[in-house]
Amino acid sequence: MNLRVVAAIARDEWRYWRRSKLGMISSAAVLLLTAASLLSTVTRVETERITRDNFQVEAEETFASQPARHPHRMIHYGHYVFRVPPPLSVIDPGVDAFTGTVMFLEGHRQNAAVFSPRYSAAQAGPLAELSPAFAYQILVPLLLTVLGFGSIPREREAKTDYLLYAGSVTATDLWLGKTLALAGAALLSLAPLVLGLVVAWGAGASLTTAAYLFIGYAIYLLTWVFLISALSAVVATAAASFSMLLACWVALCVVVPPIAGAVAVGSAPVDGKVASDYALGRALRSTGDGHNAADPAFAGLRAQLLEQYEVSDVADLPINIRGVVAQVAESKQGEILNTFADERMSKESAQSQVVGWFGLLSPALALKNFSVITAGTDLRQYHRFLRDAEAVRYDFVQKLNALHIEQLAYSDDIQRSNDPEAEQRTRLNAANWRMLEEVSSLPRPASTRLLEGFPHLLIMLAWCAFMAWVGVRNMKKGVNDVE
Repeated sequence: MNLRVVAAIARDEWRYWRRSKLGMISSAAVLLLTAASLLSTVTRVETERITRDNFQVEAEETFASQPARHPHRMIHYGHYVFRVPPPLSVIDPGVDAFTGTVMFLEGHRQNAAVFSPRYSAAQAGPLAELSPAFAYQILVPLLLTVLGFGSIPREREAKTDYLLYAGSVTATDLWLGKTLALAGAALLSLAPLVLGLVVAWGAGASLTTAAYLFIGYAIYLLTWVFLISALSAVVATAAASFSMLLACWVALCVVVPPIAGAVAVGSAPVDGKVASDYALGRALRSTGDGHNAADPAFAGLRAQLLEQYEVSDVADLPINIRGVVAQVAESKQGEILNTFADERMSKESAQSQVVGWFGLLSPALALKNFSVITAGTDLRQYHRFLRDAEAVRYDFVQKLNALHIEQLAYSDDIQRSNDPEAEQRTRLNAANWRMLEEVSSLPRPASTRLLEGFPHLLIMLAWCAFMAWVGVRNMKKGVNDVE
């Protein structure tokens, strides 16, 4: 291998691209789209972050500033939590673009997150989903295909390969020179990604995570560089090379991902909303009515309290049995709600794992899995938000039930609808409402995301190494055929 010859071939390839109108126009178009996607995504994510942060502060202040009320009124008044996008979502929004951003927390139920960004931007059509991740996963490989499909076949069609091989140029030198030129174009295309990672780092992203994400995208583009040079080394004409590479791009970037999604859904189907709500409602009915202390479902609880405090009537209890019933009912309902939620999230996680295995068939899918995990915009992060939100919901509801038990007299509580004075005595001071916990918007620890993304990085490395081997092998085979 002669490094000077390799560098000369690479420089000559760059000169050819500069003279080629197709290459220059394609490069300019893809780079402009990538830069535009970065600018729009950074602007949108920053706007959403500020907006949701402000709404969260306002929601907490609104809850805490409510006037004197019955504590159970506050349970139904509820509280809103907002999911703030992580810093690296400026590169890859992941599932954040499809899942809800706002949850209403209240007693007796787990509401779904609503107002997904994709639904809100439905009028924008497919362009609403344009992001740097989409550009690098789909568009940049197409650009590299346009630039590199004819690099080696062009030499064959012009019969210049005979002159090169007759001189001091070897098959490896030619292949490496063409590959080096294409790798340089791929490296240049990563400039907007670097800018986006710097913005994310300034917004709080870990430098290690940002660098790790950059390495993953660089390996992915290098895989395409080797794939393009490998096919162009073995195909006789530029037209045939372009057709084969375009077919590969369609298969790997367009066809395999939706097939993976369809297989994943079929392997672990999740019940629809109507069916799941019906099953959940039927399960919750077995817990009794937490608003009715006389419900037969709580007969054992009443008997236990009467025996414990050695009284014969619930009116003589030193605590408010209505609050106790509400607290016990919420506990039972919480267990059922969590069981259903865990089952649904388990099926969704199983679907995600199936999609992960399809990365073996497509480096684009491997990169997509790697990217969302590293950026903290994957399904696991969304499930973490749901669980944290439920913990906050259950915490403030049970704290309000505890106030109901300890600070409201049973005699006033049962008469408050008929006696205005009793109604006033069951209204607790607003100072009691300062009890809310925060739902963390921070992504999972960087070390956890790096470890979870590593298998997908290995898949891309395997693809890259395999394509490099195929390229070298095919180039040597092509020379032997010429000789």
